[in-house]
Amino acid sequence: MATMLMSPLRARLAIKAQEATFTCRRCLHQQQTTSPTLRLLRQQRPLSRRLGQLQHRRPQSTAPTYQPSSSPLGALSQTITRNAAPHTKSAPKASSFPDTSSKSVAYWLLASATSVFGIVVFGGLTRLTESGLSITEWRPVTGSFPPRNQEDWESEFALYRQSPEFKMLNSRMTVEEFKKIYWMEWTHRLWGRVVGITFLVPTLYFIARKRVSAPMARRLLGICGLIGFQGFIGWWMVKSGLKDDLLETGSHPRVSQYRLATHLGTAFIAYLAMLWNGLHILRENRLVNNPAEGAKLLDTLRHPSLRPFRRYVAALSGLIFVTAMSGALVAGLDAGLVYNNFPWMGQNILPPKREMLDPFYSHTPDNSDLVWRNMFENPVLAQLDHRVLATTTFTAVLSLWAYARYNPAVRSMLPRSGRVAVLGLVHLVSLQVVLGISTLWYLVPTHLASAHQAGALALLSGVVVLGSRVWVPKRTLRLVQQAAAQLQGKSGAQVAKRGPEAMTRAKIWRPTSS
Repeated sequence: MATMLMSPLRARLAIKAQEATFTCRRCLHQQQTTSPTLRLLRQQRPLSRRLGQLQHRRPQSTAPTYQPSSSPLGALSQTITRNAAPHTKSAPKASSFPDTSSKSVAYWLLASATSVFGIVVFGGLTRLTESGLSITEWRPVTGSFPPRNQEDWESEFALYRQSPEFKMLNSRMTVEEFKKIYWMEWTHRLWGRVVGITFLVPTLYFIARKRVSAPMARRLLGICGLIGFQGFIGWWMVKSGLKDDLLETGSHPRVSQYRLATHLGTAFIAYLAMLWNGLHILRENRLVNNPAEGAKLLDTLRHPSLRPFRRYVAALSGLIFVTAMSGALVAGLDAGLVYNNFPWMGQNILPPKREMLDPFYSHTPDNSDLVWRNMFENPVLAQLDHRVLATTTFTAVLSLWAYARYNPAVRSMLPRSGRVAVLGLVHLVSLQVVLGISTLWYLVPTHLASAHQAGALALLSGVVVLGSRVWVPKRTLRLVQQAAAQLQGKSGAQVAKRGPEAMTRAKIWRPTSS
């Protein structure tokens, strides 16, 4: 009886068990799409985003952070922390300047450098035509306006007639002849004012608009100060040619060769600063915008085999600058007119010792200043020094080219842009040697002497371009590494964002065999 009573119960339980275990294919698919695993992943995805944001903000925030919690109190604490993070993030920020300067700043710097290159060449022409002493007053503001009538011209000419140059060289000069040399000097001074204004005003604009980085802003202000100082040095140089007491060692009135070299050297430094920083901004933007290639290039340039090469380039730039300044001494002393053959100086390679170390240039009874006085004031020794330095520079550039070409380590690690710059430097120094020798042979004609001065600045430009291509500034390296890390973090975030969902979908929608 019990067996008969239990049989219907067992039958009903068996039917329910079969209904619980049997599921059609469509229902199974619907259950899989809303499986607990997928729901858990979807719930964890926003949470993981919030955790990532909190972890990213944690080093920059002083607000306390809490571990994720499934309770409402834990979620509320996470929300409060996330909302407070932006306020704490801006607190430690020390500067509002960008990390990199705008490319427009670089183009403006290169344009300014071109203008300075032009005024240096024109200044050389002013000296070669003996026009530099035609304006005997320094009027920074009112001097910008030239004479407008015959009375003004007579007034300017009267001032020039009081100068030693007129009394000793140009005593028969007329007003019309005076106008030619006056316009040369006036144009040179006006060009200098234009260089100063076109550099100062954009500098203030770029700094005010935060278009430059903080280090670049300081550099631009330094160049502005250098340009202003250059104007003062220019008048200081001209003033030396207006004094009779500086003509005791010769009858030819001229500016002091020391002040001329200082004036030219300051112009060279201002030009090189503009060129270097303009190239630096363009290179930094290019590397930061492509951090993968930039990091690879900087790692290559940091190789130990290129360290001696960079030191060689730095030493070569100093040698070229010193050689150019010795040329300024030659120009100030008119030493190019002493010996006009090459490589000989008279009958031998070296001039007579009496001419090189002449006691006439010593200012002390014991001749303790004999050597350095002759080096800087004796035209013969000044020309010899320039010849030696120029020959050393030519040899050093050829040695650098051979080192870059025939050293296996340097040749394999030096980028193509560096090899091209080295070859361009060889061409520039070869042209400069030809111009220098031609200037001597033809008794310093104006066009060759001006081209020789321009060649010196072009040679310096070449070594600066080479240095900008092989140098590895620490700040640029840090910016490139940060950009590469950010790019890698974005790629990892995208993979992490798409990875679990894509893998789950692939597993769910995988076709089953019948």
